[in-house]
Amino acid sequence: MNCRREKIRSSSLSRPSRISIAIAIGISFGCFFAFIFPRGILSPLSLNSPRLHYRRSAVSNLIVPTKCETSVRPSALKVKAQLVMASERNAVLKRQVKELSAKLTLAEQLKDIAQKQILSREQHKAGPFGSAKSLRINPTSPDESVNPRLAKTLRKIAVQGELIVALANSNMKEMLEVWFTSIKRVDIPNYLVVALDSEITSFCQSKSVPVYETDLDKDIDTVARTGGAHDVSRLKFQILTEFLQLGYCILVSDVAVVYLQNPFDHLYRDSDVEALSDGHSNRTAYGFDDVFDDPAMGWARYAHSMRIWVYNSGFFYIRPTIPAIELLVHVADRVSREKTWDQEIFNEELFFPSNPYYHGLHASRRSMDFYLFMNSKVLFKFVRKDANLIRRIKPVIVYVNYHPDQLPRMKAIVEFYVNGKQDALKPFPDGSDW
Repeated sequence: MNCRREKIRSSSLSRPSRISIAIAIGISFGCFFAFIFPRGILSPLSLNSPRLHYRRSAVSNLIVPTKCETSVRPSALKVKAQLVMASERNAVLKRQVKELSAKLTLAEQLKDIAQKQILSREQHKAGPFGSAKSLRINPTSPDESVNPRLAKTLRKIAVQGELIVALANSNMKEMLEVWFTSIKRVDIPNYLVVALDSEITSFCQSKSVPVYETDLDKDIDTVARTGGAHDVSRLKFQILTEFLQLGYCILVSDVAVVYLQNPFDHLYRDSDVEALSDGHSNRTAYGFDDVFDDPAMGWARYAHSMRIWVYNSGFFYIRPTIPAIELLVHVADRVSREKTWDQEIFNEELFFPSNPYYHGLHASRRSMDFYLFMNSKVLFKFVRKDANLIRRIKPVIVYVNYHPDQLPRMKAIVEFYVNGKQDALKPFPDGSDW
């Protein structure tokens, strides 16, 4: 009996110690897992999430990346670089879309303008076969607000809406005097000198020559007062545009021109521009078929091209049509931007067709009779040596454009054709000595 009690007592004493041990083991495991998995066993870190985690330094309050951040940094930088590249491509695409939209808008505007011009015109029938002719219509409402002072001057001078116009500065005084003296001699009333400085204005007034002094800004005024013939020619297209906008037909003339007849009696007036040619024969003045030979092409070795010598921008008749005004505006704009001879630009704008890179003009043109409206090459190299030509032909004008000694040759032309001095042209060489 006593033995049984002792056994029961010993078993009751050992039970609490086993429970304590179990509790201690549980606490130990809990501390271990809490240390290993501070955010829980099912946290994103335990599931290999790419999310970045940070711990605070015990020394400072700085955030220090953990080892997890180091593993994902390369992929994050790669994503960022891809985003930057995508953003740049997007900016380029937006710019291209904007440029294309602007071009499309311009094309639509040009199309609308063309359609309005067609619809606004009176409808005309072509007529029977062989009788069709294109229309040459002047603007019906000249805009005098462009330059009221010039408009007032032109109303007094122009005859039937036409006049001769020359630009001059004080460097050209001697040639200018030969110029307007020859005009007075053949009794031409409708001419005007556009003075580029006050000295020319006073000179013309003293000689009873119609004169108009331009209103120029300081930069242009410097060129106008001190420049030579080529510098002055750079200004004329800008100034002459106003004459057309006011509704006048003008015969643009360099001062190196001698008038022997009234040119208005010899104009056709059927084109926007009627110009003196630098050519010296029918082929060069009026155009010819020039054949290029390329033997390597075999059957197609011959390629045809159309050639014509240029029009001279120092003497031409121009009517106040929309294409003519556009021509002068284009030339004036290009001359102000490009260091190119104004005559080259004048001819490019007249002849070059529209193409994928250039929107051409629509001005019609006529070549003047090169024997009536004569350049100095035709006179000094050909006509004066041909007894038949020199006897039969009296030019309307002679333009000394091929020779630098312009003034003595102008005086010789007057002596020969006006005063009858038969040997007046003989001392001069065909070309220049230079």
